[in-house]
Amino acid sequence: MPAPATPAAYLASLPTDRRETMETLHAAIRKTAPKLEPFLQSGIIGYGKFHYKSKSCEGDWFIIGLCARKNYYSLYICSVDQGGYLAEQAAPKLGKVKVGRSCITFKKLEDLDLKAALAVVKQAAKLGGMNAAM
Repeated sequence: MPAPATPAAYLASLPTDRRETMETLHAAIRKTAPKLEPFLQSGIIGYGKFHYKSKSCEGDWFIIGLCARKNYYSLYICSVDQGGYLAEQAAPKLGKVKVGRSCITFKKLEDLDLKAALAVVKQAAKLGGMNAAM
């Protein structure tokens, strides 16, 4: 079976229980950051793009990302300000989640403080991708 090519196809391909959570998150992100156009990249729904360049590579990536893994969900916030990675800064407010530099993982929607997460999404949409603030 070919991999989904659009966010809608990706969502439709998920099992019912995973799809409901993803559709809720997708709708909340679209409402919070309507100017960030959704697209599918590397099996992740991306919202908004930015161009990055480092010593070893260059390309385009998403500002916000969302995906359902087998046992958890991932919300990526690929944005920084003078204080560092937005996801890391917000970690204490996000609920029963694990936070890396730009990745928030959780097992069920109830574990995530959605209001706090959407505040970070809104801030990232305003700031843009990682290179924008660096």
